[in-house]
Amino acid sequence: MAENHVPSMITRKLFHQVFSYINVQLFNSLLLRRECCSFSNGEYLKMGLHELEQWCMKTEDEAARSPWDELQHIRQAVKFLVLHQKTQKSLEEITKEICPVLSIPQVYRIGTMFLDDKYGTQGLSPEVIKLMAEDSVNMTYPSFLLDVDSSIPFSVEDVSQSFNGGTISLSVVDPPPLLRQRSDFHFLFQTLPE
Repeated sequence: MAENHVPSMITRKLFHQVFSYINVQLFNSLLLRRECCSFSNGEYLKMGLHELEQWCMKTEDEAARSPWDELQHIRQAVKFLVLHQKTQKSLEEITKEICPVLSIPQVYRIGTMFLDDKYGTQGLSPEVIKLMAEDSVNMTYPSFLLDVDSSIPFSVEDVSQSFNGGTISLSVVDPPPLLRQRSDFHFLFQTLPE
């Protein structure tokens, strides 16, 4: 995108949107399918998230590094799935330390669907499940799924400021072949050296 003179602000917003979409899709899939709420699936997701994090850290483009925080929901859900000794954790430990971004209905859903297919351990303690069930009933909007937000808001001012006063000379930008073939885009060739 940098080679095609896409403003860094748009590149950054695009990466944030892609990572946000990944977060929503993985997290909602996890909450909708019992087979996904297992210890082994948590390990699998943890490994994939680690690879994605490594890619983000290795890339030279700052725009690709910054959106890691967009994956908070799935990262915390995975942390919960691979957590050992869940039965010994209090509601406060779970909601304040392990999964602070997740709502009570989301943690309740993961906790009640959890299956330890590797070690055979139990999920949440019955006391914590009871407290979560009570809290979930009292919530005004108890949905546990994330909403997809496909908008990428930015203003014209954002775009103009992202150029930082630099100008792009159209003489160095080669139009794509599809535009070269159309007569209504011949004005692009006038700026190109022959």
